[in-house]
Amino acid sequence: MNETHILIVDDEEDIRMLLTYNLEKEGYQVSAVANGKECLDFIEHQKPQLILLDVMMPQLDGIEVCERIKADPINQDIIICFLTARNEDYSQIAGLDAGADDYIAKPIKTKVLLSRIQAMLRRGKVSKPAPEAGPKFHINREKYLLEMDGQQIHLPRKEFELLALLASRPNFVFKRDQILEKVWGTDIIVGDRTIDVHIRKLREKIGDDYISTIKGIGYKFNE
Repeated sequence: MNETHILIVDDEEDIRMLLTYNLEKEGYQVSAVANGKECLDFIEHQKPQLILLDVMMPQLDGIEVCERIKADPINQDIIICFLTARNEDYSQIAGLDAGADDYIAKPIKTKVLLSRIQAMLRRGKVSKPAPEAGPKFHINREKYLLEMDGQQIHLPRKEFELLALLASRPNFVFKRDQILEKVWGTDIIVGDRTIDVHIRKLREKIGDDYISTIKGIGYKFNE
């Protein structure tokens, strides 16, 4: 029995049954749910290795479900493949931007699906090299001063406040509206790209490893 657990998320029962039959025949462990909410509820209790996720579903579409899954650091290694009858380029781009690993258009050909699943699982099992020890990082909130490896880095006030906010909860994803409210306040109107500009400037000064972008959601500080 293959230990790989695959979750099928599709609102069409015949597709769920067809995919379940073919995947179980190949030895995969298979679960199936009918919509995005059931998917999110499912992964709260069980974590599949791969999710076959329909894009066009009522209530929560597949792209929103994917974004919510990938926003949680615990789920970063779950492989997500979109299934959809929509084959336009913009749909594929939107899906991959949301954090999906692959994209298969309906009608689904079984041999193609199985081949793509095997390829995605191989890519997912490639071990990542262990990160080298990073510099010692200290934020002095009283002096508005950042110290890295004993070197003092002076940051403009908003850059410092942004960094201090993200670092206050390592690995927590701060949404864009939360960042705007806490760093700039509700009484000040700033452009939509303000956060992105400040993040870019911070990365230029401290490196790219500390702050991660969670597409469509916000940013997090890597512990």
